Amino acid sequence: MPPRTILIVLFEATLSLDFTGPLEVFDAVDRAGGVPDAYRVRTATLDGEPVRTSSGLLVTPDSSLADAPTPHTLVVPGGAGTRALDPRLVAWLRERAPAAERVVSICTGAFALAEAGLLDGRRATTHWTRTGSLARRYPKVEVDPEPIFIRDGQVSTSAGVTSGIDLALALVEEDLGRDVALRVARHLVVFLRRPGNQTQFSAQLAAQTAQRRPLRDVQAWIAEHPAADLSVAALADRANLSPRHFARAFRAEVGMAPGQYVERARLEAARRLLEDSDDGIGEISRACGYGTPEAMRRAFIRRLGAAPAEYRRRFHPAVQ
Repeated sequence: MPPRTILIVLFEATLSLDFTGPLEVFDAVDRAGGVPDAYRVRTATLDGEPVRTSSGLLVTPDSSLADAPTPHTLVVPGGAGTRALDPRLVAWLRERAPAAERVVSICTGAFALAEAGLLDGRRATTHWTRTGSLARRYPKVEVDPEPIFIRDGQVSTSAGVTSGIDLALALVEEDLGRDVALRVARHLVVFLRRPGNQTQFSAQLAAQTAQRRPLRDVQAWIAEHPAADLSVAALADRANLSPRHFARAFRAEVGMAPGQYVERARLEAARRLLEDSDDGIGEISRACGYGTPEAMRRAFIRRLGAAPAEYRRRFHPAVQ
């Protein structure tokens, strides 16, 4: 079959890694994936002139957007340039993007798609620092702040920066199969793609750091001892507070209830062990405070949409 055309839209102050990451994935399909001429990647700007990225890199496009043919996959990166979008770019996206078989945004490129109305009625994500802004500015978009990427029909959105590589690998897997995607991932020295519904950030980054020292110490204790008794009563005792006072203060300073924080910390600990160790699932479930593999399986499915065995197969395929 003819190569699938990938058109990357460039504009002033775009983030270079947002488009070079996916570009390298598609390019590596030929060199490392063993499938020649699977993709033809092109870049375009509004007027065909070079643009400068947010890091100062000057990029010369292949053509103007007006001269670019309708692509199989349209990629819109993010960056500071999405904060003041050129109305001509928005109009072009509104008119031409629906003709593409796939429309993809990386990081804050979601704002460009939303401004063009392409995300109305769809689930979408963006960089975790901008999800609130996206939801407020575009109430017709169902913004989910946690997944590293979301695919809703022909439109896919991804979180910050490197998640564009994960999304590109997912598209390669869809087009050419898992083995090709795995070869590309190995060539780029990344794990075969993270599941799209893996969270963008750790429990510690997702939550605020408590102001008071006793509560900060409890946060550190939770992260370092996931198998310990992490009930409200036990944690309150460590902070020298009553359970009721502790729960209220923790929620006020950390931004979530103690139980929710513990759940995220245990999930994160289990994910790290699945990714980085050869320990069995039963051993990991005990080490992370779940007690049984079934309890850990339910937590993974609820939060990540994949059982621990499937998560390990995707992220640490050398261990089965």
